[in-house]
Amino acid sequence: MRESFTLTIWATSDVHGHMLPTRYADNAPEELGLLKLASRIRQVRADKEHFLLIDNGDLLQGTPLATYHARFDPQSPNPMIAALNRLKYDAFIPGNHEFNFGLDFVKKAQRESSFPWLAANIVREDTGKPYFGDPYFITEFAGGLRAAVLGLTTRFTPHWELPEHIAGLHFLPAVEAAKQWVPELRSCKGADIVIIAYHGGLERDLRTGAALEEDTGENEGSRICAEVEGIDVLITGHQHRTIASGNIGDTIVVQPGSQGRYAAEIELLLTRQDGRWRVSEKRSQLIAAAGAEADRELSEWITPYEVNVQRWLDRPICRINGDMRIRDPHEARLAEHPLIEFINRVQMDVSGTDISCTALFDDSAAGFGNQVSMREITAFCPYSNTLKVLRLKGRDIRDALEWSARYFAPYDGQSVAVHSSFLYPKAQHYNYDMWEGIEYVMNVSRPVGTRIVQLTRNGQPLDLDKEYDVAMNHYRASGAGGFQMFSGKPVVRHIPIDTADLIADYMMKQGTITATVNHNWKVIWD
Repeated sequence: MRESFTLTIWATSDVHGHMLPTRYADNAPEELGLLKLASRIRQVRADKEHFLLIDNGDLLQGTPLATYHARFDPQSPNPMIAALNRLKYDAFIPGNHEFNFGLDFVKKAQRESSFPWLAANIVREDTGKPYFGDPYFITEFAGGLRAAVLGLTTRFTPHWELPEHIAGLHFLPAVEAAKQWVPELRSCKGADIVIIAYHGGLERDLRTGAALEEDTGENEGSRICAEVEGIDVLITGHQHRTIASGNIGDTIVVQPGSQGRYAAEIELLLTRQDGRWRVSEKRSQLIAAAGAEADRELSEWITPYEVNVQRWLDRPICRINGDMRIRDPHEARLAEHPLIEFINRVQMDVSGTDISCTALFDDSAAGFGNQVSMREITAFCPYSNTLKVLRLKGRDIRDALEWSARYFAPYDGQSVAVHSSFLYPKAQHYNYDMWEGIEYVMNVSRPVGTRIVQLTRNGQPLDLDKEYDVAMNHYRASGAGGFQMFSGKPVVRHIPIDTADLIADYMMKQGTITATVNHNWKVIWD
């Protein structure tokens, strides 16, 4: 009878629709995507006798390919799910972005999957049972080794998602679900190995144990390892970090980044002791997509999808007089940029309000050239979002501005820098908002909480007790990003159309748009 062998586990996470090694903004090649990792996966599967393959969520949203399928071609097989089927994935853990296109979309994707969806802490409100079926799966290898995979999803999903997209679902704390299911897997199901795949991240530094963020429950990975015994491997995600190898107690922890740039590889050396399989050695690393050739079979299969996507992206929308290109994203957050003013004015026009806020969501956004197509619009709007109008008091607006002002580190006398909390453990440029319809000055030399040194509307001091209607995306309207001053505020209007479509429709109606900037706000430093 066999007395030892090695179990190899591979995990992808936060692929966000990146199948092809392409940057859609300009079709330039990039060293990322599931098609590149597919070549690595096929090779390791051929080389390893005992192999598990898991995707850790946020797969179905994030690129024009994913958006086009969801909005214009939903009757076809989901290309991301089909790719996982062809690569023989063993399990999938739904992430928060899986719900962006609604539950019907989710159900169809699950039906098409040849692997189980695992989310122990997403339960039905009426029965309390896991929504996707079994919360775990157990597979048995040679010699009787039983390996269990338990799936968990960040419980913060309802804070970001439209209520109708998760109707009837309840998201339990991940650590609660782990406490319930891990002992059962060990004692009742006879699992020798327990792997948790958690679409959530780490709230504490792996080396020091210091808190990385406020204790909101969005990320519970550190608590799971500290409070639940019997976990051999914790696969994390959601934060888009690259963690090749870490440990919390006896649990090995990994996180494979995002966009299909890496896969995590965990190897467990198992030996039989007293009739039971035990882990005698653990090691892990990240395997890069860089340098791999895109898998030929998958590339050929996905080509018809991609042809339709490229046609859609190249559809002309309008012309721009002037310049809305982003040449320096940092500078665009220090003084008003024509692109930001334009987006705010679109939101104001569509919503019928005269105050709006928005963000420059990603530093890779190039802005709009003289001829705008859907390609530029989708690059600027990487997230699926709709528009809401909240009724706020003047003090809520002031508090929101002060919260945004945390984006900048204390001025060191030389340069204005981004605060580390907006860069680590996850880049959060999308949590710095810029406003139209009010005038304000932000002084980053001053302490946090006192940085808004001027706040007016039409040249008069903003009335802190007066109510104002403000347009913003639904993510921000939920209070996400720490904007608690927005939570629970009256929703005056909801426009259930994707922001990218709102921008495109506005542009098509105008035909030609002139880039303008009224300099209603600025950042200063002494």
